[in-house]
Amino acid sequence: MTGSTSLADTVAAARGGDRGAWDSLVERYMPLVLGVAVRFRLSAEDVADVSQAVWLRLVEHLDDIREPRALPGWIVTTTKNEALRLLKARQRTVPVDPLTGTTLDDPSGGAELAEDLLRLERHQALRDGLRELRPGHRALLQLLLNDPPLSYDEISRRLSMPKGSIGPTRARCLEELRGTSALRALLSTSDRSGRR
Repeated sequence: MTGSTSLADTVAAARGGDRGAWDSLVERYMPLVLGVAVRFRLSAEDVADVSQAVWLRLVEHLDDIREPRALPGWIVTTTKNEALRLLKARQRTVPVDPLTGTTLDDPSGGAELAEDLLRLERHQALRDGLRELRPGHRALLQLLLNDPPLSYDEISRRLSMPKGSIGPTRARCLEELRGTSALRALLSTSDRSGRR
């Protein structure tokens, strides 16, 4: 899979048996699986078991996923379910604060997990959107986002671009970025849900 391959194309290729596409999905979403699983205070072996179960479920249900952008949410839900199933099977107790009666390290993740997922979706949409841009526009935006920030003189030197055209070009690049399929999809989801 190339860096410019969309999630929809990657999912379609994985459905068709493309090993590279499958590996790309695993590489892309393994941090999400591990991030959710470790919230359940599982041992490293249990996290590995949960991860393996999630990927097995994805193989079984890849054809059922109608909207590839829903894949991160599906992965979070499936990881939670597999972790809870494992905990129930092992009949583990849940640690409770004796003073307040609240569950310590609430495995549901609550609002924090939802925010983490939204942040991951936004970052992935931005990366996908940048891949859709022309190389020159992508390079300019990446230099403008450099941390620590680069001076316009340095950006001008690196891109062989007149210093005075950086600002107007930046505006055109951002407009082009907003028009990419990745950002349009994120923004349309935001408009429908009103939450982003």
